[in-house]
Amino acid sequence: EVQVDELQRLLAGMEKEHRSLLLKMKEGEAELARLRSVEGDKLAEQDRSAQLEKEVAMLREKIHHLDDMLKSQQRKVRQMIEQLQNSKTVIQAKDAMIQELKERVAYLEAENLEMHDRIEHLIEKQVSRGGHSSRVRSKSEYVSSKRLTGPKPLPLIRVVET
Repeated sequence: EVQVDELQRLLAGMEKEHRSLLLKMKEGEAELARLRSVEGDKLAEQDRSAQLEKEVAMLREKIHHLDDMLKSQQRKVRQMIEQLQNSKTVIQAKDAMIQELKERVAYLEAENLEMHDRIEHLIEKQVSRGGHSSRVRSKSEYVSSKRLTGPKPLPLIRVVET
């Protein structure tokens, strides 16, 4: 964005210089036309006329060069803006994917906790019925994974924006 701002500032400067050069060229052409209209074959006027013609030719060349540079800079700015927009689109897509994965993880965690609760409930039923056993088994013998502490997450509700 800083590069884009800098390029836009440079473009504005080149456009200003372009306008001033056009103005100078028109003034030179006007003076050249005036000198040509004035009769006289004085050497000084001919020198001034030749000098003005050279200056006008040089200014036209500068204007042509500035036009080319201006077009090039505008293309670069457009390309940079397109790249920024493409990057933003990619980031938004990845953010959406991350959000979807987070929702899936939350849903699966909720299912996992529900399954753990069911297993614990079934184990407790078996332990209470199976009083015939010579020893009482601990819950850790039945459930190999540890249960996460904290409140049980609520079921996932997906909100779809239109």
